Amino acid sequence: MNRWWTKQISIQPDHVHLLIQLNPRNSVAEVVQILKGGSSRAIRKEFPELEEFLWGDSFWADGYFAETVGQVDEEVVRKYIENQDKAK
Repeated sequence: MNRWWTKQISIQPDHVHLLIQLNPRNSVAEVVQILKGGSSRAIRKEFPELEEFLWGDSFWADGYFAETVGQVDEEVVRKYIENQDKAK
């Protein structure tokens, strides 16, 4: 069973920042694939008119950035995500 906890989120016009606690049995790549695929399906279903604005078959860009907490203190990551709305 996949058990993840979303601890922080910031939705920007062109990207999303998430602080998620994962089960160690799940790889980051697997979790990103599930999150991007599931959210893409939900968004396409709720907003079918977006289809005409999309390039190709992908809703999200191919890439992602991931960092583990431990290299960086969790509070530093939380503050970074929290301040994304103020960075403009």
